[in-house]
Formats: sequence, structure tokens, C-alpha cells
Amino acid sequence: MAQAEVEQQSAPSAARQDERRPAAPQGQPGARERQGQGPEQEAPPAAPAPKKGMPRRFRLLAIVGVAVLAVAAVLYWLHSRHYEDTDDAQVDGHIHPISARVSGTVLAVNPQVEENRYVTAGTVLVTIDPADFQAAADSARAEADRLRASAAASSAEVPVQTANAEGQLHVAEAALAQSGQAVATEIGNLNAAKARAEQAQSNARKTEADRKRYSNLLDKQEISRSEYDQRANDARTAQAAYDAAQADVSAATARVAQARDAVDQQKANLVKARTAPQQIAEVKARSGSANAELARAAAQLETARLNLSYTRIVAPVSGLVGRKSVESGQRVQPGQELVTIVQLDDVWITANFKETQLRLMRPGQPAEIHVDAYGVDLPAHVESIAAATGSRFSLLPPENASGNFVKVVQRLPVRIRLDRQQDALHPLRPGLSVDAKVTVR
Repeated sequence: MAQAEVEQQSAPSAARQDERRPAAPQGQPGARERQGQGPEQEAPPAAPAPKKGMPRRFRLLAIVGVAVLAVAAVLYWLHSRHYEDTDDAQVDGHIHPISARVSGTVLAVNPQVEENRYVTAGTVLVTIDPADFQAAADSARAEADRLRASAAASSAEVPVQTANAEGQLHVAEAALAQSGQAVATEIGNLNAAKARAEQAQSNARKTEADRKRYSNLLDKQEISRSEYDQRANDARTAQAAYDAAQADVSAATARVAQARDAVDQQKANLVKARTAPQQIAEVKARSGSANAELARAAAQLETARLNLSYTRIVAPVSGLVGRKSVESGQRVQPGQELVTIVQLDDVWITANFKETQLRLMRPGQPAEIHVDAYGVDLPAHVESIAAATGSRFSLLPPENASGNFVKVVQRLPVRIRLDRQQDALHPLRPGLSVDAKVTVR
């Protein structure tokens, strides 16, 4: 093949040299004749000229190929304008870490709780020894019962004390009014006694004057002794009446003073009785305090009941047991993770699109998910677009204040929800890699 190509390349060169050589004039011998060759010897035949149709065909094929590629590129560009895709996507889901809420010793672990096994919501996963919590609940219940009885007694005392205080107030007011009337009565009696004393005094003076006059007459023997004795007796009687009237005045004065003292006493009672609102408020305050203590005891009882219920750790959702780190007899503390449950009935796709791909992307747009693990395509739609890029939620977000800034295309997480439930033959697990393609036009 190489020798044939060399001969084909040399043949056109020889032909071109023959064409450039001048033709010998007629009647003159040629070079060959001058070299002693006879005219009857003919020159060797020239190599055939190459065909000129081959390069043109190649050019046509090349032009057609370029045109086809250009049309294909344009069609692909027009087609790709309707989609945005990324291979930076994975399946996400809810992973529930189940931890203890109280401290204690693990009494039992459900045999069904093993890694990669399915558990339903409400299944008892772990049981913690409830003895201490049961005792605390019983003690709290007894304290609550005692305070409930005390609160009931305080509540019943409120109306009784209210009635007593209000009754004492009314009695004090009535007693004060009555003592005032008694003072007025005793003053009237005193005035009457004074009037009688004055009258008795007048009578005593008159009878004493009559006795003295009759005594003079008796000395002169102008009257009899019996008349004098009668006048003397009248004088003594009048004096006795006057003394009695004076005693009545003194007694009436004492009774007035007593009545006035009673008024002062009733005023003091009234002042005390007028504290009825404060007494009622005090009783109500004691009742409120008892009720508050009862509420506190009820809260403590509820806390004890909750702690008792926390000794039975149940599955909040249905799913697969992802990781188990608890055994019977183990001592656990609040917040210690015991079991992890992966919820499979609520998964979604988190696709990290470049910020340059989000210009036309909106929630609700259709999408297609290609699962690498199964090689299947699943219909989906865009559910939401993240509020910030992933770098903003990192532990150490980027800081560009130093001035050494290099612009890097950021990626924004986009949540994509499947249009139908998972296929039993192709279950999706959180963390699986997928390709996401969103129709944006």
C-alpha cells in the first residue's frame, strides 16, 4: 500500500514535468534520436491522470455532516431550554431519633426492635423499670387528696365566715343604736330624778320650816305636843323623800354613765365589725391559697404520671429501625438516643441546582426523577425552593470581608415531591442518589 501511494504521488509529478518540457519542432529529431535512438522507438506511455471527482464527494459529505451536526445542536439547544437538570440530588426523609425522657434501668427491649425491621406507630420499643416512678406517683396522689380536702374545707368556710362577719356588723350597728337610745332614756330618767329631788327638797324645806315654827309655838305652849310631833314627822318624811330623790339622781347619773360606756363599747364593736370585708378577704385568701396548693399538688401528680408513662417508650411513627443502641439492663439517661426510626412513607428529593438554573424554576413545575439504584424514572413536581443556599446553613458560613473574593456558583436546595406513593418493588431510602430534571418552559 505504501509503494502504491508513492507511485501515485510520483506519476502526477512526472506528468507535470512532461507538460513543462517544450515540444520538439517537426522535422527535427527529438532528444531520444539525438541520443542514438531510432525514430521508430516510441516513448513509454504516461501514467493515467488522477480522478478529480473524489475530493468533491468528500467535501459534500463534510458539508452535509456539518449541517446535520448544526441542526442537531440547534434542536438540542431548543429542547434543552425547556429543562433544567442536575445530578447533585438525593432522597431525603424523616429520621426519628428515639431517646429516653427519664433515667432508669432498661427492664425489657421489644424483640421486634432490630435493625432493618419494620415497626408500626404505637409499638412499645423499650420498657424502663417503673417502680420508682410508681411510688412517686402514689405519693403525689396522696398529697393531692390531702390538699383537696383542705381546699374543700377552706371553700366551705368562706360563706360561713362571710355570713358571720356580716351578721356581726349588723348586730354591732343595732347594738350601737340601742345603746344610744338607752343613753337618751337614762338621761331622761336622770332629769326626772333631778326634778323629783328638787320637789322633795322643796317639800323638805317647807316641812322643816313648819317644824321650826311649830317648835317655837310649842315652846310658847300655843299648840299641843301632838301637833308639833305631826309637823316634825312630816319634816322627817320630806327629808327622807328628798334623800331618796337624791339617791335616785345619783343612780340615774350612774346609769347614764353606764349607758355612755355601753355606747363606747358598741362603737368599738362596730369598728371591729366593720372589718368584715377584710375578714372575708382573708378567708377567701386562705381558700385561694389552699386551692393553689391543690393545683400545685395536681401538677406534681401529673408530672409523676407522665414520668411513669415515659417508662414505656413507644414508636411515634411507622418505619424501619435504622440503628439500635439499647439492651436490657442498661442504665439510660434523659436525652440518650436508644433507637432510630426511618420513616419511609414520607420521602422527598433534595436537588441542589446551580443559581444560574433557577431563573425560570417555580414551585408546582413538573419534574422527573431518575433513581440510580433501580434505573427507573419517577414523575414528580417542584414543591418548594430553599430560603437560602446550603453554605448559609453551614456551621461556618463563608466570610468575604477580607477582600480575597472568588466568585463561585452557588447551589440552592430545591425540594421535589413524588407524584405517587413509592413502588414496593423500588422503595426509596433516604440518602440514595438520583438525577432530577425539571420542566421550566
